Amino acid sequence: MATLTDPVTARERTLTTAYTLSRDKILYGGLLALTAIAYLWGLSKNGYANEYYAAAVQAGSTSWKAWFFGSFDSSSFITVDKTPGSLWVMGLSARIFGFNSWSMLVPQALMGVASVGFVYVAVRRWFSANAGLLAGAILALTPVAVLMFRFNNPDALLILLLCAGAWAVTRAIDSTAHAARWMMLAGALVGFGFLTKMLQAFLILPAFGIAYLVAGKPALGKRLLHLLLATASLIVSAGWWVAIVELVPASARPYIGGSSTNSILQLTLGYNGLGRLSGNESGSVGGGVGNPGWGGATGLQRLFGGEFGSQIAWLLPAALLSTVVLVVAAGKAPRTDKTRAFALLWGGWLVVTGLVFSYMQGIIHPYYMVALAPAIGAVIGAAMMVLWRRRAAWLPRATLAGGALLTAGWSFSLLNDSPTWHPWLRWMVLIAGVAAAGLIMLLPELQLRRTAARRGGMVAAVALAISALAGPAAYAVDTIATAHAGAIPTAGPSTGMGGMGGRFGGGRMGMPPGQTGTGTPGQGTAGQGATGMRGGGGGFLGGGGTSGVSSELVQLLQNGAKGYTWAAAAVTANGAAPLQIASGEPVMAIGGFNGTDSAPTLAQFKELVAQGKIHYFVGSGGGGFGGNRGGTSSEIATWVAQNFQSQNVGNTTIYDLSTGTGA
Repeated sequence: MATLTDPVTARERTLTTAYTLSRDKILYGGLLALTAIAYLWGLSKNGYANEYYAAAVQAGSTSWKAWFFGSFDSSSFITVDKTPGSLWVMGLSARIFGFNSWSMLVPQALMGVASVGFVYVAVRRWFSANAGLLAGAILALTPVAVLMFRFNNPDALLILLLCAGAWAVTRAIDSTAHAARWMMLAGALVGFGFLTKMLQAFLILPAFGIAYLVAGKPALGKRLLHLLLATASLIVSAGWWVAIVELVPASARPYIGGSSTNSILQLTLGYNGLGRLSGNESGSVGGGVGNPGWGGATGLQRLFGGEFGSQIAWLLPAALLSTVVLVVAAGKAPRTDKTRAFALLWGGWLVVTGLVFSYMQGIIHPYYMVALAPAIGAVIGAAMMVLWRRRAAWLPRATLAGGALLTAGWSFSLLNDSPTWHPWLRWMVLIAGVAAAGLIMLLPELQLRRTAARRGGMVAAVALAISALAGPAAYAVDTIATAHAGAIPTAGPSTGMGGMGGRFGGGRMGMPPGQTGTGTPGQGTAGQGATGMRGGGGGFLGGGGTSGVSSELVQLLQNGAKGYTWAAAAVTANGAAPLQIASGEPVMAIGGFNGTDSAPTLAQFKELVAQGKIHYFVGSGGGGFGGNRGGTSSEIATWVAQNFQSQNVGNTTIYDLSTGTGA
């Protein structure tokens, strides 16, 4: 009798490949085409998305220096608080096609299509085209993936690079003569991932390294050498830009935003690196170690509750079960067994990244969960093929049926978090899951004719797909149909949970405790950014959106920019971003992202004003002051108010720094 570990014969694989070759190409092309349509559909409704990054893209489209360093403004006063990999791609697109929403966001959407493609080819190589199609479809329909591949945060490029890296490791495990080359390519891709989103790119390194070390074809000594070469490739790929930034004198480059010492290494090890794990994020918006207002309580339950669940958790239980299935299916197979290698590679990606996200003490946002989506799709696609081919046996059949019930029940629970949003959907998912489980268990016992059995199997497969994918697909459609903007976007319909945090008591994601969307204390509503689009974080970070910049203010900045290095200065990058985007002129972001960077100091700002390099200071109403930020930002704002005459332009208070005492 067949068991879970029975191999598929070579003849079965050959017949399947020969029969489905042309069909596979059509379906693969269809998957990519549909993904492209979904990710590009109505893309401009997201406007400039995260205006913090949009301003940097704009700067890079007009200044090569700003482009290289990832500067916030074209005069290169301060950088964004990330390495600039994703800005390079969007900046080049904006330089070629002009800076606008489409030129900035289309590359992000195409990165999503390419990511789906890499997941498909990686899964198909060791399993089947159908497995690859399922894996790619799961990635394409994951709500948070739909969100981020239509947004301008760095995550889109990061996911593409990691998917390509996993494919390269797959090729390395398959190869003998060229294994070293493939591993070096994987290292280079992960290294560029560091230049995209810093240390998050390294979370997949244990999975990549262990999978090749265990399953690679060369002898152990050569495998270790290949890993050393891959590490060297990673260091070169990630380190060349870091070395240049560290070696260039500080006076010849912009201040490194988010750092406390004007150092990219300090940023990597501090606020935007190891500080995310420990919670020791001096200078960030976190406000302390392990602040539960950002991501809720740590623990295994974190990813299943609050806003995290609706972003990524639809198939997370099934993915964990699938990883176990692949390990069991490998059994006592030889060291180079590909099913085991696949579980180590993609299952390792899922487990390590998931554990880090579950227990990290620092800032974490729902959209980070996109890093789990490729692994979830891959392990489910592979495990489904392993089980489906063996469904005549009781154990694989029972595992399939149990997985169907588990997924349907969990989707019902997630959909129940927004009970007024298409309430019929959760019942359809539950009924489809029960029907799929019943058909999977009963069909082999009915001894039907071949045609009837095949049709019954198709019905079971369709019911299984509906129960697994209807929930995330509905959230994906809602995400596509809704405009998103701000610093902390979320996918799917608003659950209305506000500060309650949902099933497991996770904190509200849109704002930190005690803040509203306008940056003032109070009881705000979740889910709305400062521009009125769905998102979050825009207001308390200081920005009011380009829609809040009056035409009179735009005209003033454009007319007053000539002869000045910066047309204006405003507190926080999010306060300066709308002004810069709307006017097209460089605006100094005092204090960087959230106004806490010591750049510039009061003395430095006074000197720049004395040298005639800054024309205006933007105060209240334009995102400038944005509340008491502490440090040099508050000192500068106070000095300006005491020494320069204010004027109102529209609803914004402006100080002309070319007149006044300047004492």
